[in-house]
Amino acid sequence: MYAIIKTGGKQYRVSEGDTLVVEKLLAGEGEQVVFEEILSVVNGEDMKFGTPFVANAKVTAKVVEHGKGEKILVFKYKAKSNYRKRQGHRQPFTKVVIEKIEA
Repeated sequence: MYAIIKTGGKQYRVSEGDTLVVEKLLAGEGEQVVFEEILSVVNGEDMKFGTPFVANAKVTAKVVEHGKGEKILVFKYKAKSNYRKRQGHRQPFTKVVIEKIEA
């Protein structure tokens, strides 16, 4: 059984027991998180697709940790004007473990 969920502007295919890195969520470590924007649920031959979301479906997950991703460099440059600007960015993330899929 697996589901396709939407969170943080992205879509993920999840099964029970999966570890997933998503955009930062406002939940503490060890807390339960419920994803209610479920796009589809597949259980063997039984498939449910939402328009846009599947009614009465939810995915429960547990927050494992929060962190920051790898640093990326943003560099702005204009030729012949001695303008250079370098800036770094680390995107925050939340790591969750999928516990239960309900359809």
